[in-house]
Amino acid sequence: MAIRTAWIGLGVMGYPMAGYLVTKGGHDVTVYNRTGQKAEEWVKKYGGKSAPTPRQAVADADFVFACVGNDDDLRAVTIGKDGAFEGMKAGAVFVDHTTASADVARELHGLAKAKGVGFVDAPVSGGQAGAENGVLTVMCGGDPADYDKAAPFIQCYARMQKLLGPSGAGQITKMINQISIAGLLQGLAEGIHFGKRAGMDIEAVVEVISKGAAGSWQMDNRHKTMAKGEFEFGFAVDWMRKDLGICLSEARRNGAHLPVTALVDQFYSQVQEMGGKRWDTSSLIALLEKKKK
Repeated sequence: MAIRTAWIGLGVMGYPMAGYLVTKGGHDVTVYNRTGQKAEEWVKKYGGKSAPTPRQAVADADFVFACVGNDDDLRAVTIGKDGAFEGMKAGAVFVDHTTASADVARELHGLAKAKGVGFVDAPVSGGQAGAENGVLTVMCGGDPADYDKAAPFIQCYARMQKLLGPSGAGQITKMINQISIAGLLQGLAEGIHFGKRAGMDIEAVVEVISKGAAGSWQMDNRHKTMAKGEFEFGFAVDWMRKDLGICLSEARRNGAHLPVTALVDQFYSQVQEMGGKRWDTSSLIALLEKKKK
């Protein structure tokens, strides 16, 4: 049965994710995007309707989904006279797919609850391709009752989803995800660089080692482009630096030691200086290749 939903934020991730609520879930969707033209394009493709403010978009919606840029963007679309929280009805659930801080998740969870609204922080992993193919991994934090209500909708664009704890747990899990990827990509970059310098056939090497303990998604999907120096696609360095900044800030708060993450973050800052702000995160190898010359 079609349920009234709203979607806030139609970037490279949110645009296809919102589409799956229609094509797979069969739900009625009203969208809001800061750039109205993008919202109109989405409506033309998927149906539904658009609204000029988050508050108007969420009117009468039982479930509201958001995927915006950062903490400030998230507050901008939820709090204030035109924010979603002012327009949501009691009993509705807000699901936030933004990669943001655990602090803002807890803050908005409290504000939502005060208005009788559920809130689930649910950052995603899988990149643009995962969003377009409806196979994202969704890491959730919040109250079990709210998650249980939202789970069937999240399933429209996820192949893995799980409630990992109270409010903020989804964002903490996403931080662990990004910490792990950062260290892995640096190791992969160094391995491929080392192999090239040693005169090895990288494709043949990866065919062997990818079947052992070194194997990973990054190795399977990025080794060819890394070896060729191709980075004009994928998850941008700018976005990764934003995410790693959140990780390092949380680490300062909870006392965790992240020496490799801090180092890789600095390597990414050098990639930005090279002009690679929009390059894929696998571009760490570009620094090593530059230094060999």
